[in-house]
Amino acid sequence: MTLRLQAITRDEHLAFVRSRPSASHMQVPSWGDVKPDWRAESLGWFDADGRLQGAGLVLLRPLPKVRRYLAYLPEGPVIDWHDPDLAERWLRPMIAHLKSRGAFTVKMGPPVVARRWSADTLKAAIADPAARRLGEVTETSREPGADKIADRLRGMGWRRTEPGGEDGFAAGQPRYVFQVPFAGRSLEEIHKGLNQQWRRNIKKADKAGVEVVRGGYDDLPAFHELYAETAERDRFIPRPLPYFQRMWTSLTAEDPDRMRLYLARHEGEVLAAATMLTVGTHVWYSYGASTSRRREVQPNNAIQWRMMTDAHALGAAVYDFRGITDTLDEDDHLVGLLRFKAGAGGEAAEYLGEWDFPVNRLLHKALQVYMTRR
Repeated sequence: MTLRLQAITRDEHLAFVRSRPSASHMQVPSWGDVKPDWRAESLGWFDADGRLQGAGLVLLRPLPKVRRYLAYLPEGPVIDWHDPDLAERWLRPMIAHLKSRGAFTVKMGPPVVARRWSADTLKAAIADPAARRLGEVTETSREPGADKIADRLRGMGWRRTEPGGEDGFAAGQPRYVFQVPFAGRSLEEIHKGLNQQWRRNIKKADKAGVEVVRGGYDDLPAFHELYAETAERDRFIPRPLPYFQRMWTSLTAEDPDRMRLYLARHEGEVLAAATMLTVGTHVWYSYGASTSRRREVQPNNAIQWRMMTDAHALGAAVYDFRGITDTLDEDDHLVGLLRFKAGAGGEAAEYLGEWDFPVNRLLHKALQVYMTRR
């Protein structure tokens, strides 16, 4: 059965997302409002009876001086990735449509998990001096069908964007993430799944009087102050405050619970802050920030446990800590963050990664050279 692809309204797109258990927070209509430098368009795949079967948020970024665009579907589109006729029914119509819009390259991130590693496997790998990269460690489980999807993409001419840089993070969305499964588990079972250090630190924060509260738009400057401190300490480039203000305004206008802000206070001072995003039954820990002061009262564990507790109350099937580095080198400064997330007792997951389709090979090559030199 063939599918018809066309642009759809925001309302149609949002209704489709709400009809599914979940979708990436980067595949909801409001995410386009978070990215004003891109032009957003919602696409829909319809069957012969006019029913919407799939949707995707496309972000179009113009090349300077020419009317050509990079078309990007972060962590999308939301389609039937396991369809044996993936190419003809879903992806070729999308490429043709975006080519007509002036796209010279299409970039997407299939929301398909390929492999998983348990927390125990990850802990052993970090402790093993011979283990250098997570991708080289034998997985705990492999998701059926993921390899076939990758083969179909290669057969069409798609090419996977390999992670760049020494820390293993890709230029786009993370290929490796850490997730805690919630489905079918009580809060007590999730608490028992935390490692001993996490449970001890949560108790220590409570005993010290750390208070975790929900914040709002007016608390974003306090969050950003800690975030800027975190960026300097952990050596990354921080986003400006207006980005988070725009994110809050856009996402909460679409759904009041799409984005939450949490603050951990101790004796009147905010020591840690974090944002939480929700789409359906998937909850993400999005951005985190903390000060180096009074770390002994463990505000980071306290704020995460409060967020996990609230996510469970919302009916979450998974609590997603987002990106982790794939390096296992003890001397790497990012391994500490990996160890912290692994302490939550979940599992590391590898997605299929981000893939490029060069519509115009010359312009695509120019983009690759630019990204390499940037």
